[in-house]
Amino acid sequence: MLQQLIMSLVSLIDNFMVAGLGDAKMGAVNVVNSINFIYYIALFTLGNAGGIFLAQYYGAKNNAGMQQAYRFKVLAGIIISIAYGLLLLVIPEKLIALMTMNNAAQAAIIQYGSHYMRLMAVTLIPMAIASAIGSSYREIGKTTVPLVISIIATLINTIGNWILIYGNLGAPRLEVTGAAYATILARVIEMIAFLVYARWKRTAFFVPFANIFAIERTLILRILKRSWMMLLTETSWSISETVITALYNTRGGAEVVAGMAAGWTMANVFFLIFSGIQTAAAVSIGTTLGAGELDEARRRAVWIQSGAVVFGSFIGLMAILATAIIPLVFANLTPQAQRITAELLVVVACYIPLWSLLSSQFAVSRAGGDAALGLYVDFTVSLFLFIPAAWALTMFTTVGPVLIFALSKLTDICKVSIAHWYLKKERWVKNLTVH
Repeated sequence: MLQQLIMSLVSLIDNFMVAGLGDAKMGAVNVVNSINFIYYIALFTLGNAGGIFLAQYYGAKNNAGMQQAYRFKVLAGIIISIAYGLLLLVIPEKLIALMTMNNAAQAAIIQYGSHYMRLMAVTLIPMAIASAIGSSYREIGKTTVPLVISIIATLINTIGNWILIYGNLGAPRLEVTGAAYATILARVIEMIAFLVYARWKRTAFFVPFANIFAIERTLILRILKRSWMMLLTETSWSISETVITALYNTRGGAEVVAGMAAGWTMANVFFLIFSGIQTAAAVSIGTTLGAGELDEARRRAVWIQSGAVVFGSFIGLMAILATAIIPLVFANLTPQAQRITAELLVVVACYIPLWSLLSSQFAVSRAGGDAALGLYVDFTVSLFLFIPAAWALTMFTTVGPVLIFALSKLTDICKVSIAHWYLKKERWVKNLTVH
């Protein structure tokens, strides 16, 4: 959770610095990040799929199995990075145009965003490799290593932004391009640090890149069989979030894009709870299942879900209090954009306890390799309730962007109810290390 907090604070610092360039340029950077969100979710979902097996192999003290799961994570990450990177290089203008239809500042956002998007393609493979190694350390309970490396990458990114965006210390003033260069530098150094450390320490799951292709086909099929529904679920969810972003971007100009982006940047600081819940479930429940202690896994599942609601309520309160610092953090945004930021953060704060429970339900199910829950919940509710509700509010009402989001998200109550019913079936109570 501390690592996620640091990453979120970096994003906040990035947005704080880019916000000094005005609503349009900040909006451009964040539209690109909204599009990249689909890639991030796909990358992390495939990593989590391999991580479920890695955690259980760790619980079973099976080093060979851990190495096979690690190979899957690296190869899957590289493949989707190459495929998505080609899109960023070839059609960035079209992707940004889809996200800013009917927005008054579309031309400016496309102008600034397309070059930034092409540069972001360079970060994908380094990010995929670093993510595979870092998440593997967390899945075996060694969280200090990825935390320290993330702090180093964070400092490099932040200092690079300060130097390159505004041209400090004699460097050229590169503005949005400078933000991209700083991110590339941080991602490459992060990847190198992970590779050097894992090889130096001869970590049990790690294999050199020369041996990365020596993966068992049967394991690939087993992981894909367990994870295809999870990938479909998370991808459909990320697409639905991207769709609603495009819908509320129609409600004005650069102030809407920048204001909503700033709100999400601040909200991401508090979303650290979700990664904490998911990692806790993967390690605590996954290793217990791998050791064959099924009753203990059931007890831990109840504890994690209960704790998620309590902690989520506390985090929601902190998010509401954080609205007081918006005029300070985003002083360079217009008053209209700042108002939208504050409204969105309050709405998010009210939903965090519900989302924490939902996150814990998904995490428990996936710890045992049961991905069907997500298909029942995210895919169906997003497709048949959430997106239609957001579209109807956009087409047939005049409500603002924050209210479009707030009302559409009421459909998450259905998600929690379906998940509660499904978990009672206990299909997740499985030891995946036993063929």
